[in-house]
Amino acid sequence: MASILVNSLKRLYAAKRVTREQLAERVEKKTITADDYQEITGEEYNERA
Repeated sequence: MASILVNSLKRLYAAKRVTREQLAERVEKKTITADDYQEITGEEYNERA
């Protein structure tokens, strides 16, 4: 079950108020998981170098 944060980010991403880069930063900070990133964006998370 998706958390409130993930649901909120999903809505913000759909409204183009949050970018994939901003979501990737949240994965790096461990605010969301790579699975959450994929659920929000529909794309697999690739760790940045």
